[in-house]
Amino acid sequence: MAIVIRHARAEDRAFITATAGRLSAFGPPSWRTDEEVVGGELRTLDQFFAAPEPTASLMLAETAAAEPLGFIYLQELQDYFTLEAHGHIGIIAVAAHAEGSGAGRALMEAAEEWARSRGYRKLTLSVFEHNRRARGVYEHFGFAPDTIRYLKVL
Repeated sequence: MAIVIRHARAEDRAFITATAGRLSAFGPPSWRTDEEVVGGELRTLDQFFAAPEPTASLMLAETAAAEPLGFIYLQELQDYFTLEAHGHIGIIAVAAHAEGSGAGRALMEAAEEWARSRGYRKLTLSVFEHNRRARGVYEHFGFAPDTIRYLKVL
């Protein structure tokens, strides 16, 4: 299947919002509710659609026939230790019907190209610890754990 990656447009918002709803199904810890996880992602996406940061990008994967498959939200962050700007995959999601289609791979490759085109030397992402499937995919793409964040519920 031929997959096209393009910048998201306002008319893609319903698909992107619906697909973001899947993100709570992939390994959040027990102290995170589905509403909390999805709500945080939707807040980020709403902010992008309202007033995108100049260093952020939202891309859509679709078939050659314009059927949406997934999306990726990219942003610039600063390394905590060096203060160097780098690319960050803030959100990546593929629709249930598109799993295994190559859409995720195409989005990850687009993220790398996006980061390189901006002169970033690094690309980061965050993933829930128990999301073993995604962690395996990311490691396949050459990502490796950096720091591990611990949290204690009080």
